[in-house]
Amino acid sequence: MPGRQRPQLLGLWSDPILKVTRRGTVFGKNRHVDEPPIPVVPWTDAWEFAITDEERPATGQRKRAALGLRAFRVPYGSGVQRVNAPCAFFPSQASAAEDRRLYEDAEGSRLLCSVDEPQDVEGRRHHEVRDVRGQVIGTIQRIAPLKHAVKPTWRIAQPGHPEIVSSAEWAKGGPKEMVQRGAGKLLLGVVQAVADMGAEGGDQPAKSRVLEWKAGDEVVLASEGDARFLVRAAWLDRRLVFAYALLRTG
Repeated sequence: MPGRQRPQLLGLWSDPILKVTRRGTVFGKNRHVDEPPIPVVPWTDAWEFAITDEERPATGQRKRAALGLRAFRVPYGSGVQRVNAPCAFFPSQASAAEDRRLYEDAEGSRLLCSVDEPQDVEGRRHHEVRDVRGQVIGTIQRIAPLKHAVKPTWRIAQPGHPEIVSSAEWAKGGPKEMVQRGAGKLLLGVVQAVADMGAEGGDQPAKSRVLEWKAGDEVVLASEGDARFLVRAAWLDRRLVFAYALLRTG
């Protein structure tokens, strides 16, 4: 995102998001007469997002959350007008070939990015991510767990920048120790705030796994679980984060 400045994050769902999302297009027709339409947020303006089908959270006037399409969504509005606005869509009727494609519109007419089948490179599974023109914009790497590890680790490679590595690798004690050291003070707020986003009840994760992602010494991304993210570097291509989440959640 050359030339784009990262907004000052006052809270996870902060006012800068509201300013940029006003440029989005309108999405969603099935709404109460006194509710505004839900915009589609440009994916380049997405700083905080989650994979969820919840369009409108439950409020005093709405006993149950209003659900829509499962999509990458960002917070928009406040109070009773708060909604989760989509910024990237999954295929409406996914075939095997479309499982790893994302779109800019609900109808699936405007391809956003696609993820190639994995290739084995020195023991790592490499998934190349391509834009709408088929050009490679980066790579998602899955590294098999070592004997003493339970889960595989993941890395994100964006051309022109250091490899992006999560705190699952660079924090010896994992996310818990990272937060206790004070490096994850912001993430404590992330965990609390993003927990309000997404489907209710049983769809909420039983235990959140909070990670910080670094490119060199720069923290560029924070994630909670496999489906909630806070971008902290303007240059980070959101499509690579979408692709990582797509591979993790299926």
